[in-house]
Amino acid sequence: MTTIYDIAKRAGVSAATVSRVLNGYPDVSPRTREKVQRITAELGYQPSAVARGLATRKSMTIGVFYQDHVNSGFRHPFLHDVVASFKDVVGEYGYDLLFFANMQGAGFEAKARHRDVDGLFLLGVPRTDQGLVALARSRIPIVSVDLDLLGPKASYVASDNIGGTLQAIGHLVECGHRNIAFVGDKFGTKPGHDRMVGFQEALRKWNLPFRSDWMLEGDFTEESGYWATSALLQQSEWPTAIFYASDMMAIGGIHAMNAAGVKPGDDISLVGFDDVLLASYVTPSLTTIRQNKEAMGGKAAHELLALMADDNKLPTVITVDTELVIRESVKRLTTPCGGS
Repeated sequence: MTTIYDIAKRAGVSAATVSRVLNGYPDVSPRTREKVQRITAELGYQPSAVARGLATRKSMTIGVFYQDHVNSGFRHPFLHDVVASFKDVVGEYGYDLLFFANMQGAGFEAKARHRDVDGLFLLGVPRTDQGLVALARSRIPIVSVDLDLLGPKASYVASDNIGGTLQAIGHLVECGHRNIAFVGDKFGTKPGHDRMVGFQEALRKWNLPFRSDWMLEGDFTEESGYWATSALLQQSEWPTAIFYASDMMAIGGIHAMNAAGVKPGDDISLVGFDDVLLASYVTPSLTTIRQNKEAMGGKAAHELLALMADDNKLPTVITVDTELVIRESVKRLTTPCGGS
């Protein structure tokens, strides 16, 4: 029967190093980790999860809390990509994910301790949730995405939402647009709040007109984008462009314009935020701000692994850069226009 000593001898490392690789400790070089993992697979070694847990006092399980106020479930493209990247990284370190489906009753901390998870990953949780206060004060290692939760062992990861919004409005201004509407997030999530802040900053930066009747709310869904755009089209004056706080709302806006006999991209330009897969397939293809979803999930995973491995690790705020993706949905009113 293969043991860790067999793996250590073949890899030319100590048995302690093999144990640290198999138990998911991050303080091993990538080269050594890859070598040990490859030899482990070649020898067909399967460590006992129970024995590993007893030896390390770990459950080798990470709890995932996901609250979705619009009930899109894990079908939402942004969520899917972030979770997939997170899973791939922690899986390499031997961790499994436990998804908490029932968010009623006991709070986050109580559920986490009951299930004895080693750490927590939070997505889509509203900033107003009362359970977050106790969770932030706990010593449970936590990493959130798009939720500014900080505590003794709590870090968070977010896109540069304000900078991305400035990129979007800057592109519209470069293309000659000054009358720009905004469809934002009525639930006050961190990305929704930051994109609103970015839009207001852009109005000041380029001295653009502010109109309260051109500030509409949605909930990041296609349906809400449809109804917000329909309401805008019923007004006597239209903007030349609309900035949507999510691609799915912008896609709903395209459908609303088509239904009203308005040509999206010609009569009214559109810019979204996220760069979901559908953005390149709708007509017109959507100019948008790309979030690096894979980087967000991967950085969240590495940060949580570090928090779980080192009791002295300080929490961190990790900001991921965004990128302007120019497609067909913005009409050029002046030239040049950033390649559109």
